[in-house]
Amino acid sequence: MLKAHYKKYQLHFKFNALTSRGGMQVKNGYYLFISDGENTGIGECSFIEGLSIDDLSGYEKVLGELCRHIEDDKIKSAPSLDDYPSIKAGLEMAKLDLLHGGSKVLYKSAFTDGEAQIPVNGLIWMGDRDFMLQQINQKLDEGFRCIKIKVGAINFEDEVMLLDFIRQKFPADAIEIRLDANGSFKPHEVLEKLDILSNFGIHSVEQPIKQGQLELMKKVCANSPIPVALDEELIDLKGISKSELLQFIQPQYIILKPSLLGGFESCNEWVDLATKNKTCWWATSALESNIGLNAIAQWVFTKSENVVQGLGTGGLYTHNVSSPLFISNGLLGYDPSTPWGDV
Repeated sequence: MLKAHYKKYQLHFKFNALTSRGGMQVKNGYYLFISDGENTGIGECSFIEGLSIDDLSGYEKVLGELCRHIEDDKIKSAPSLDDYPSIKAGLEMAKLDLLHGGSKVLYKSAFTDGEAQIPVNGLIWMGDRDFMLQQINQKLDEGFRCIKIKVGAINFEDEVMLLDFIRQKFPADAIEIRLDANGSFKPHEVLEKLDILSNFGIHSVEQPIKQGQLELMKKVCANSPIPVALDEELIDLKGISKSELLQFIQPQYIILKPSLLGGFESCNEWVDLATKNKTCWWATSALESNIGLNAIAQWVFTKSENVVQGLGTGGLYTHNVSSPLFISNGLLGYDPSTPWGDV
């Protein structure tokens, strides 16, 4: 007989985490536990208010019903989780962890053996010019060779100045710059802004306009001087399939967030379709704690060893679950000799 329960968590950011959708000071989520009497698997149900499609008003009710179905051995008849992708992802993590003895090694590999690491970008959060400049200097000093800068919340001229500062110190072959606009560019200005930004050797720009404007996004992808990556566009598909979306818009990249897309099986579908469509991809976290970050990193390593991933968010919080994960010189690693802390 299985036992299941959930636990709410709240993580506090070390700073006001600002995006074009507003600021965040705390990160809410849930851990899902499934036990067989000897071992316990744990998964993380991670959502982002204002971005996830999960119905947060009924979230705990759905989690409770899911736990009851697990304990009654009726998981196959449990209510559909299609409207709760973060719970679906957490359930998948917990089941995989339990299957592997509750070791938190869901996908054993050279990564979990401590023999290989994953290249990750250094994330630069929005803020005033001095704050962003401070972050950029810190990431460069820490050895990152790829940085991702969130744009769209401060004056565009200041953002251009920051990019100019980076390029004066580091050419494009030394530091890769990715931009994340979080849908902040207006339809009438998007191509003009992308043209200006292209002067700084930008690798890619995520979600330059708000999701749902498919005709415009198709035009942007076809005409942008900077390769475009779809992010939010993948989260809430309405009236269009994954395959149809990729074939219609023809993006250069897609960004996969397992917690917001329904887990690893769903992301595997995206990877297969992207490969057929000759669209490249990488994965990013959805502000998970180290529990979710660990699972995503292990999955990513089995899919792609060399692409720079967006998995360096574990150090954002004043308190997090201590883990074997570490970042050094722009690489995410796993030290199997380091024990996990209490959840």
